[in-house]
Amino acid sequence: QVQLVESGGGLVQPGGSLRLSCAASGSIFSIYGMGWDRQAPGKQRELVASITSGGSIKYADSVKGRFTISRDNAKNTMYLQMNSLKPEDTAVYYCNLFLTTPRWPWGQGTQVTVSS
Repeated sequence: QVQLVESGGGLVQPGGSLRLSCAASGSIFSIYGMGWDRQAPGKQRELVASITSGGSIKYADSVKGRFTISRDNAKNTMYLQMNSLKPEDTAVYYCNLFLTTPRWPWGQGTQVTVSS
C-alpha cells in the first residue's frame, strides 16, 4: 500500500516562500508522473503542477513563474517551491499520481496559509 506524506506548509506573509515536500513509500516512485493539487475552502481541487517520469513539467496559469516542481527519485520525494505567494494560494496542498489511475490513497495534505 502506497503512503503519501505531504509536509512543509505553514503561515506566510504575501510575497513569502515555502517549500513543500511529498514523500512516497511502498512503490517504485520513479516510473510515475506526479502532481501537486490544492483545495481551497469552498472550491474544487485543482492541479497546480505536474512532472512526468521523464521530467516534463507543466503548471497552472495561476502559479506559472512563481512555483517550481521537482523530484528526487532516489529519495522517493517530490517538491514544490512556492515563491511570491499570494492570499489566493491559501489551500491544502496534496500530492498524487499524474496521468495514472487509480490514484494512490490521498495523504493528509499540508496547509498553506498566505496572510498578513
